Amino acid sequence: MGKPAKKPVKKPGEGAGGRPPVFAVCGVKNSGKTTLIAGIIRELTAKGYRVATIKHDGHSFTPDVPGTDTDIHRRAGAFGTAVFDGHKWMAVKAEAVGVGELSSLFPEADLILAEGFKGSAYPKIEVVRAAVSQGCVSNRENLLAVATDLERPENLPEGVPLIGLSDAQAAAVRILRQLEE
Repeated sequence: MGKPAKKPVKKPGEGAGGRPPVFAVCGVKNSGKTTLIAGIIRELTAKGYRVATIKHDGHSFTPDVPGTDTDIHRRAGAFGTAVFDGHKWMAVKAEAVGVGELSSLFPEADLILAEGFKGSAYPKIEVVRAAVSQGCVSNRENLLAVATDLERPENLPEGVPLIGLSDAQAAAVRILRQLEE
């Protein structure tokens, strides 16, 4: 017999403005955000949730493989390019955008994990790795937990629970609890 279907706590699009709810995983550079997000994705998708991600890059990423047709189009002056096949698509547009606008690309998602956004009001889990940071740096608004390998990070807000640095299961539980509220 197959895996039982999950019963979503919220239907897709039930976040702010009819978009899926967004949860941030934040911290300083090289703190382990991507590793924790990958673990959270595995935990949630194993439970049947559809998870999308949005990543902020503060270093102006290269939007296409140099020399490809869409790269040539973009460098020639196209303000936007799109490429697709029978299974996926990708669009690049030269304009400022935020998580709110990008979340509308994923209306079928149960939730979106946003990497970064430590100053945001999104519910968030902050990652504090002793090798790169000794304390919390995020906006404390909606801080669900701090994932850390420290006994007690500096600037830890009162009442915010600590979870293990790579404890994706505990992070996923915190996110699911927030969805229920």
